[in-house]
Amino acid sequence: MKKKKQQRQKRMILLGFVLILGAFVFSLKQLTTPIFEYVTHTQSNEPVSREAFIETLVPHAKELQEGYGILPSIILGQAILESDWGQSELASKYNNLFGIKAYGNQKKIKLDTQEFVNEQWITIKGEFRVYDSWEASMDDHTLLFVNGVTWNPQKYEGVLTATNYEAAADALQEAGYATDPTYAQKIKTVIEENALYQYD
Repeated sequence: MKKKKQQRQKRMILLGFVLILGAFVFSLKQLTTPIFEYVTHTQSNEPVSREAFIETLVPHAKELQEGYGILPSIILGQAILESDWGQSELASKYNNLFGIKAYGNQKKIKLDTQEFVNEQWITIKGEFRVYDSWEASMDDHTLLFVNGVTWNPQKYEGVLTATNYEAAADALQEAGYATDPTYAQKIKTVIEENALYQYD
């Protein structure tokens, strides 16, 4: 009887040890899980052709035009320029096509970025939004134009009311979307070289 009791106690101690070890391994795995693993990617990490990149974005760009009036050529042109055809780390890993910055408690990642300051290019660390999909990034980009910023809700009104891509690109530059002094011209060039105006 005493022997059976001792055996049962040993089994209970062994079981307790196994449970503690399992809990330790689980918590260690949780600690080493990458912070952005929860992001759902709708894009594969395989590079896509330029034609496929455009074809992927066009349907949603047209939906955004119907809903808010923004020209698809501007959405596509900015996505190409800002994300290097979807190949940048920010676009391919974190679904941020437009270099949109993060504020407050938004999902974010800190990466190096180039800014044009005092007539020269400098590299700084920037906090950028993390999105669940390219479409979500496109939505946020359009809503930035629709809602403006807290200190100026009409900041991007000229982009929304523009009737052609040239005027929209100039409005982007005037509103200060990017620090690059040649930003408007770069957007126009991308649009013209890839005939993106056909989607407007």
